[in-house]
Amino acid sequence: MSEGGEKDGPSVPDEMWEEFLRASADGAGNAPKELSAADREAAAGRLRAERAEPTPWRAHTPARTARPGRGPRRRTGWYVAGFLALLVLFVVALDPGGVVGRTGDGEPAGKPLAQETGRPEQAPPPEPGGRPTLDEPFRGSPAARWANGTAGITVPAARATGWMTKAEVERALTRSRDFLAASGLDPAVLRGGRPEKAIALMNPHQKDVTTYVTTSLRAPDEEHDPLLLFSRFDPAQARPVGDVVKTRGRISYREGRRGALEVTADVTYVYPVAPAGGGDEVVRVIVRRETVMSWDDPSKVITEEGTFSLLSYKTDMTNGGCDGATGYFRPEFGGGGAGGGAGGEAVDPYDRTGPISEGRGGCGTATRS
Repeated sequence: MSEGGEKDGPSVPDEMWEEFLRASADGAGNAPKELSAADREAAAGRLRAERAEPTPWRAHTPARTARPGRGPRRRTGWYVAGFLALLVLFVVALDPGGVVGRTGDGEPAGKPLAQETGRPEQAPPPEPGGRPTLDEPFRGSPAARWANGTAGITVPAARATGWMTKAEVERALTRSRDFLAASGLDPAVLRGGRPEKAIALMNPHQKDVTTYVTTSLRAPDEEHDPLLLFSRFDPAQARPVGDVVKTRGRISYREGRRGALEVTADVTYVYPVAPAGGGDEVVRVIVRRETVMSWDDPSKVITEEGTFSLLSYKTDMTNGGCDGATGYFRPEFGGGGAGGGAGGEAVDPYDRTGPISEGRGGCGTATRS
């Protein structure tokens, strides 16, 4: 065999082969047929005689421009191109709508979701992939297609609102997102640390809130639970898997009381964790928070520059523990990580179509993790 997979022996001269392909591509009914061995030998002899004079490089072939300085294209290239064309036709015939590899929302499988700009109309579809692992902690979760950290939190364009100029609104929105990062994404806080950066953004003159935060971090109980505001794991019980927290949500704003800028954040966080003592079991804790912050006019409300007053806060949690307030999420391992507890209603923790429910009984049972 010679190079390119062709049989040994006299070969068709490249010039005649190109002529044959051009005639065939034109679709003529009397397209030339493959030459016999005798005809090929005679043609080769004629060409050898004609090559006494140099032949210029062909600058044009059908539907393709030749590159100066390169020799004729190998015939094997034609076979490969033909094979690829047939393969494309085969795939189109099997999947004319292009639905293979797409998810229930019409997006190609594995493609990151666009940012959330409003309340979604339906919960995300189920994701294939099986159980999470240390290498793939978001396997089988809709969060696999969510953005990482603050990239998953949509911040709207700023405009002058209330007592603030456009630039001041933009700065307040950035600081609002900073609070979400400091309270729900800070690696040190996730590992049980005190959320100092988040607390520094809260109005120190709002005495009821400062008392609540101080008490909840020092002596948490049912009335003072820091998990309503901050995400923390007991380092003796669970460890975060990797450095990525998946998020999905958005920030919105309007003019509030006394001309304040009222900012509302609605964000879901997905935390993969493993047992603190080792092992390769991975479960996910899913937390959704609705937080309303007021950036007050200092001429009307006692505040400190660069801080907000907390108006309201609500939290939905899956697999964070149901055994009383400890100040930490305490996920269940050993096969219990998909649920949140017995006796409560079934809840899809990825469903963001409505607000956080008020007065939900018990911890509820998650339909997926």
